[in-house]
Amino acid sequence: MRPGRLNLITDVSGLRVGNATDERLKSGSTVVLCDPSAVAAVHVMGGAPGSSETDLLEPHNTVQEVHAIALSGGSAFGLDAATGVRDALRAQNIGFEVRGIRVPIVPAAIVFDLSNGGDKDWGDASPYRRLGIQAVHAATRQFQLGTVGAGTGALTAGLKGGLGSASTVLSSGVTIGAIAAVNATGSVTLGDSPNFWAAPFEIGNEFGGLGLPHPLPMGAADVRFKFREPAAGENTTIAVIATDAVLTKPAAKRLAVSAHDGFARAIWPAHTPADGDLIFALATGASGKLLDPEQAMEMFAVAASTMARAIARGVYAARPAAGDLYPSWSQRAKK
Repeated sequence: MRPGRLNLITDVSGLRVGNATDERLKSGSTVVLCDPSAVAAVHVMGGAPGSSETDLLEPHNTVQEVHAIALSGGSAFGLDAATGVRDALRAQNIGFEVRGIRVPIVPAAIVFDLSNGGDKDWGDASPYRRLGIQAVHAATRQFQLGTVGAGTGALTAGLKGGLGSASTVLSSGVTIGAIAAVNATGSVTLGDSPNFWAAPFEIGNEFGGLGLPHPLPMGAADVRFKFREPAAGENTTIAVIATDAVLTKPAAKRLAVSAHDGFARAIWPAHTPADGDLIFALATGASGKLLDPEQAMEMFAVAASTMARAIARGVYAARPAAGDLYPSWSQRAKK
């Protein structure tokens, strides 16, 4: 197995990603656009999720495909980003047709980044609808990682978080891609070291090539939190796992479930009562490939490893900015 050409979720044919960033706000929004639409599902394992349009993704419900996924900072205010995405897509005549009206289907999830040192005095209306529109207009196959989009103001235990992405081409020829806004209450590195929990899955030097430390540092498995007493709703990792395989909606649900193992491999601890850990799954079907049971097993396993790599890459790519509460990974690695 190897990464796709870009090592981004957009190696999955039929997807584009747009980011909108507000440096003063220390926040932003990210959109994953499906050209034209994709089979979708979701699985939530955190105790404090913030989301919209997730019930329609359950396998027993009517809607089969979505037009975009919105990821945003801003806590509940960030759900306005999905409104902006819907407005921008409707202006392009994109959406589910109902009696001659186009209704874009845009599920969304948010991270809490309100207490990160940014200026949140935005007045009467939040900026997230505007950021959602900007993200749509910025959508392309090549995009930045780290302190950008929904990862702009993200924090983890002792380090800045960020927006990460990765891809893998399977032996079947199918591509798996992941994107994650990493704002976890837990840690992505072992103790005070710069070594990532996701190190066993790293391909090349995509997040520093440090591997696991030997011997393991004392206290590596100690439970560390972003703030001393994390409050529910202040932390989360939200993500999308995608493939160009042909999947049913129940199979997409299984893909989202499987990808959560990547959270557990890359973040310690993950899926806590204070996190809103959530993964959307997308299947574009662009490869035209129906997987046999053995190929499907490989896909579900690699969904986890690809997600773990995306999480590590998001933190690895974070950059320092004025007013930061925590250092970036690069600052820690220099010590």
